Amino acid sequence: MTHSGRPVITVVGGGFAGTALVLQLRRQPALAQAEMHLIEPRDIPGPGLAYTARRPEYLLNVRPGVLSLYPEEPGHFAAWLRQQPESTGGMPEFASRSAFGRYLHEELAPALAPGPGQVQWHATKAVAALLLPDGRRAVQLANGTEIRSDYVVLALGNFPPPPPAGPDLAYLAHPGYHGDPWVAGNLRRIGPDEDVLLIGSGLTAVDVLLALRQDGHHAPITVVARHGRWPAPHGPETAAYPSFYPELVHETTVAGVLAVFKRHLRAAAARGIDWRPVLDSLRPNLGHIWAAWPLDEQCRFLRHLAGLWSVKRHRSPPQNAQAIDDLTAAGMINMQIGTVREILPAGNQLRVRIRPHGTEACWHTAHHVVCCAGPLLDYGRIDDPLVVSLREADQLNPDPLRLGLLTDESGAVLGTSGAASPGLFTLGPSRRPAYFESTAVPELRQQAADLAVEIARREENIA
Repeated sequence: MTHSGRPVITVVGGGFAGTALVLQLRRQPALAQAEMHLIEPRDIPGPGLAYTARRPEYLLNVRPGVLSLYPEEPGHFAAWLRQQPESTGGMPEFASRSAFGRYLHEELAPALAPGPGQVQWHATKAVAALLLPDGRRAVQLANGTEIRSDYVVLALGNFPPPPPAGPDLAYLAHPGYHGDPWVAGNLRRIGPDEDVLLIGSGLTAVDVLLALRQDGHHAPITVVARHGRWPAPHGPETAAYPSFYPELVHETTVAGVLAVFKRHLRAAAARGIDWRPVLDSLRPNLGHIWAAWPLDEQCRFLRHLAGLWSVKRHRSPPQNAQAIDDLTAAGMINMQIGTVREILPAGNQLRVRIRPHGTEACWHTAHHVVCCAGPLLDYGRIDDPLVVSLREADQLNPDPLRLGLLTDESGAVLGTSGAASPGLFTLGPSRRPAYFESTAVPELRQQAADLAVEIARREENIA
């Protein structure tokens, strides 16, 4: 791709990934004269969906010391947090999501302020990114604006979960169905004595339960989960376990990796070391381990171990885990192991058909059903207008496992022809096919830093 004049860079999505990328782009000398645009329809750019809710009971599931926006300054967020009102009596071990959202917005705000290097924020949605004959893209916004861009980066974050049951989808329009618990005010429509059923038992379900408790809800809650496991709680901070990735470099099967991992678990246990640091020692190389597996081995992992991995890897603050234990002991949570097969409107209630493992299906009635399942990952099904337009133009390609988008090593999106786009990139959850995990702060901030360097390198080559 060639262009004359200052390059135009458009970042679609102003959550963590988009914010981190904008800040990294502004640090690149080769992009000092670039015209930059940030597309984010929410009232406040920076926090995105995950960190917008103003609920102090929603806690980050990682300690502050690793949540910086900047890879080279891992303690940046912790230093900021020490200066905030919530740290007056001592810095919290697990900060609130809303505090992290404030941090992101405050870091982004100077980039949006008028002056040299200003990033232009558009408080609307992108609906298309049309490829032009000169190789640039016309990013079309819902308000009618068009931005002719040399580089377009999709930082779209997570999409709401797909409908949990079918084929009758009439329940989606029922006032008691909550397809996205993160929508502002969604849970506050639930009365304190109304029956509630949650689908899923991951971190989102934990947040929903804590929010309902905070709002004074006192009726029992049914939780339907495939395996009936809650996220493991974090343990105390301990010394890091030595990396044993060199033993895994040539392992190309799930069984081979698992055997080495179990050997280290046994060795650690014999020395009184908890399983958590053993698992965490693999984190910097998770993407390499995943990429070394052929497709059938990746399928095997997703089929047999992904659920258990999620429970152990994505942990809950100890106080959240204790709250779930207390609610369970008080009889306020009824865990049903199984899957939801059907949801039918029944007046002001919903009838839910649950299929327990190995037994006949049964029906449960509730005033509210809250879907706490994982996000929709399949870019072949996502109905966002921008994604649809690119998909219909054969300019993006869902991966075979339907985890996200196919890209090259820099994050350039591959079309259905297999060729990498010279000007269309992505980062964040959409890059799960390359990394398996692509949602946590350390991975996303590094993706942002690397992509900023790559775009700057391309500009230097053009110059």
